[in-house]
Amino acid sequence: MTDLFDNLQHDVAGRPLADRMRPQKLDEFRGQKHLLDPGKPLRKALEQGRAHSMVFWGPPGTGKTTLARLIAATADSHFIALSAVMAGVKDVRAAVEEARQQQQMSNRSTVLFLDEVHRFNKAQQDAFLPYVEDGTLTFIGATTENPSFELNNALLSRARVYVLKMLDESALLEILQHALQDAERGLAASRTIADESLRSLAAAADGDARRALNLLELAADLAEDGEIGDDIIAEVVAGGQRRFDKQGEYFYDQISALHKSVRGSDPDASLYWLMRMLDGGCEPLYIARRMVRVASEDIGNADPRALQLCLNAWEALERLGSPEGELALAQAVVYLACAAKSNAVYTAAKAALADARELGSLDVPMHLRNAPTRLMKELGYGENYRYAHDEEDGIAKGEKYFPDDISERTYYHPVPRGLEIRIREKLEQIRRK
Repeated sequence: MTDLFDNLQHDVAGRPLADRMRPQKLDEFRGQKHLLDPGKPLRKALEQGRAHSMVFWGPPGTGKTTLARLIAATADSHFIALSAVMAGVKDVRAAVEEARQQQQMSNRSTVLFLDEVHRFNKAQQDAFLPYVEDGTLTFIGATTENPSFELNNALLSRARVYVLKMLDESALLEILQHALQDAERGLAASRTIADESLRSLAAAADGDARRALNLLELAADLAEDGEIGDDIIAEVVAGGQRRFDKQGEYFYDQISALHKSVRGSDPDASLYWLMRMLDGGCEPLYIARRMVRVASEDIGNADPRALQLCLNAWEALERLGSPEGELALAQAVVYLACAAKSNAVYTAAKAALADARELGSLDVPMHLRNAPTRLMKELGYGENYRYAHDEEDGIAKGEKYFPDDISERTYYHPVPRGLEIRIREKLEQIRRK
């Protein structure tokens, strides 16, 4: 645990560029204008030197740790940094004791910064709540995961959540240019780089300032003559992948975007999100499974071929592997997006399930029961059952198939699209008694 910028000026050359270039004042901070522009709540808190408990939620490299340090500095607070990956309740207690000493010795408040707070379990999160309540600590947490799912309600009720966004290209370019020009904390030796190459580094960083500076430092190390050329840029950005936090918030956001683009009948957006996920490292078979679900949920009987095509794409992926099989997946996604849409089966299934759960275990009507033994026949099993194939048009009109204790229900309402137009006409004919 260290104070705010202890040892900041020591061993500058031995520290990574991303650490050396960490903003020391608000004017150096780039990005997050929705939080830090004049008049915004967080900006006001910084300018007034007031620290309140808060949680920063956002992708890596967006400035969560730096903002916590700046808040402590502007409030003239003692700063304690912990990582939930390595810390435990014992470390929290030690931080509380350190905060009390600061209060007694210098009448100074303390900001406790907990990185990756979502890694703490409920008991660990509860451990520092009393000290937030009594003012011993001002808590600032940082997380890449949705606080609604990962943090206790008790903690959320005491801390304001600020959402940090990925840095755009202009912010990343400013950060990279600052590192090239800062003689004290930036690159030790003079380096030259073309504007287009710098933009390539910014693009490869994918909204992550730390990643951008790491790429620049690596490129500078490879530039023996001081010029960072196109060949060096190509080497350092090779193999880079777009942001895709598997099983995290961004994972589910992108899956949701693909599903809703298909549902909205936009094949181009559907392809974009598909390729975005594949480029980011998503398991193709996971997408195949999700598309089978989409075929039933959003297309259903409006175009039954959609389900078969998705199953075929799944099989092609298993047979060909990646990347060859991914084209079959793209074909299925485009077909789903262009197909007639119906959620009639989906809503009907939910309605039937609700009745099944609410009404309990109603008896099967006697005429619908099988009678494989003489005793069962004597008891009336299967009695008066009308065999549909012997009826006109193969339909036993007026026959009752629901349990005796409930009225007949209509769950399935085909939509006037695709094949369900014909299904609708058929059901209307059957239901005329």
